[in-house]
Amino acid sequence: MLYPLKFKPIHKTKLWGGSKLSRYYRHDAGELTQVGETWDVSGVEGSESEVENGFLAGNTLNELVEVYMGDLVGDAVYSRFGDQFPLLVKLIDSAQHLSIQVHPNDEIAAERHNMSGKTEMWYVLDAEPGAFLVAGFCCPMDKTTYLQLVAENRLEEVLQKHPVSKGDLFFIPAGCVHSIGAGCVLLEIQQTSDLTYRIYDYNRLDSDGQLRELHTDLAIDAIDFEHWQNNKIVPADVHNDVVKVVECDYFVSNIIKVDKPQEYDLAPIDSFVLLTVLEGHVKCEFDDDYITLVDGETMLIPAEMTSLLLIPTGEVKLLEVYVKSE
Repeated sequence: MLYPLKFKPIHKTKLWGGSKLSRYYRHDAGELTQVGETWDVSGVEGSESEVENGFLAGNTLNELVEVYMGDLVGDAVYSRFGDQFPLLVKLIDSAQHLSIQVHPNDEIAAERHNMSGKTEMWYVLDAEPGAFLVAGFCCPMDKTTYLQLVAENRLEEVLQKHPVSKGDLFFIPAGCVHSIGAGCVLLEIQQTSDLTYRIYDYNRLDSDGQLRELHTDLAIDAIDFEHWQNNKIVPADVHNDVVKVVECDYFVSNIIKVDKPQEYDLAPIDSFVLLTVLEGHVKCEFDDDYITLVDGETMLIPAEMTSLLLIPTGEVKLLEVYVKSE
C-alpha cells in the first residue's frame, strides 16, 4: 500500500542564490553557499528526488513511477506521460535579480531540444521591501521593436514589473517574458523541464568575469507577443474549502485554508496530488499512520489514496496541485 511521500531536497547553487532556504525552510545545504533553488519534487534526469520517509526511503521518484505506474500518478496521468513524472516543485531564493528569460512551449521545445516546454506558477512565500517580479511587457510589443530594444540594451524599459509581498500568485505560461527580482523567496510549480532562454542579464559578469550567454535568436520565436501583459492572481479568501488558482493543460492548483480538522477527500481526482504548506503546520493522518508538514514542505499523495485527515495547528494555508484528466 502506497502512502504520502516526502523527498530529500536537491540543492542548486546559483550566481544569484542566497541563504534563506537553509535558514527558514529547514533545507540543510551543508557547506554549499548561494543556494538559489531546492528541487523538492523532481523527476528530471540527473536530479531525481529520493524518498526520505517510510519503507520506500532511498528510492527515487522515477523508480517509483516505473514500478507503481497509475497507482502512484493516476491512470490517466500515466497514460499521458508514461514513466516521466510531469511536474517539478522548487523553492527559490533570489538574493540578486535573476536574468530576464522566456521558456518555449511544447512544440518549440520538442522540435529543437526533444524536451517538454515549460509553463509554471509562482507563490511568493516571502519578499523584502521593494521586491518585484517581472511578468510580461508594460506595453504592446512586436518582434521588430523587441529586437531593436535588445540591440540598444534598453529591454528593461518595457518590462512589466510587479511589486510583490507574501502571498502573491502569478501564472507564467510558456512564451511569457519573466524574471524574479532580488529579495524574493517563492514556491514554483512547473512542467518537468529545465529549458530556459536567457534574453537579458543586467550586464552581469559570471564567476570568470565574462558576460553570461544570451539566447536572443532562440528566444525571438518563443516569446508570445500577442499576450504581452500578465497580472497577478487574486484568489478568494475562503476557509475550509477549495479555491481554484490555476487550471491549465499541465496542472490544476488550488488554495486550501484549514483551521479545524477535516477529511481531505481525494477520490474524485485521478491523479497524484502535491500538497505544500504555504503557512503553518499540519498533521496528516492516514490508516494507522501520519505525516507532518510545516511551511515550505511538500508531500506527494499517491493517486490510489482516496482520503486522509488534515489536523491543523491553528490556521494552515495549503497549495494543492494535480494533473487534470483530459
